[in-house]
Amino acid sequence: MSASASDLSERYGTPSRARRPLLVAGVVALAVVALAWLAWVVMFHARPQVTSQIVGFDIDGQHAAVARYTVVRRDPGVAASCLLRASAEDHSTVGELTVPVPPGPAKVVTLSSTVRTERRATSVDLVGCTSAGQRQAR
Repeated sequence: MSASASDLSERYGTPSRARRPLLVAGVVALAVVALAWLAWVVMFHARPQVTSQIVGFDIDGQHAAVARYTVVRRDPGVAASCLLRASAEDHSTVGELTVPVPPGPAKVVTLSSTVRTERRATSVDLVGCTSAGQRQAR
């Protein structure tokens, strides 16, 4: 076996002694950067400024739907904007309403808004709420 190993080293050369520690150091550095990025993403996106949830809705005739929803703000001084979307029986959008939620004393606010529709709606969805520092609707 030693004859074949010496033949290989004569043909291809001997491996560099510094290659393995450099490779390990590179992998460790890449892992540290990846873990730092993951920690930043988790800390930034784990606690959004504003979250929302629909409580219920009522269809109020051919051209209106009333939605009740709750908005939870991490800081009550944060202004938010919520998007409501009414859909018809064929799942097409028949009305949308953007509702501003001004800053106030309470962290949790329950609101009721009327969405004007072009024809009879069968459901109302709360797409979500956003704030100045939060582009993703939640």
